[in-house]
Amino acid sequence: MSITASRKAELIKQFANSEGDTGSPEVQVAILTERINNLTEHFKDHKKDNHSRRGLLKMVSQRRSLLDYVKRNDHGRYQKLIESLGIRR
Repeated sequence: MSITASRKAELIKQFANSEGDTGSPEVQVAILTERINNLTEHFKDHKKDNHSRRGLLKMVSQRRSLLDYVKRNDHGRYQKLIESLGIRR
């Protein structure tokens, strides 16, 4: 359900704006998207896991807030981010 340290480092390297950048909205959205995708796969086998479903809903809400922030401040960055992550087809 969680992501490995190597996968997280890979996402940080791919979406970071500068060296050592781990807190930018792009990096946070990328990590949340990875976690959301993992949990979505988990729910295919465990349909009644409502405790984890609540966590999933919180992550989706947090990602939505971060995406709204990026969209409000720089629409070009927003478009690039959603295209690279494959969300909002």
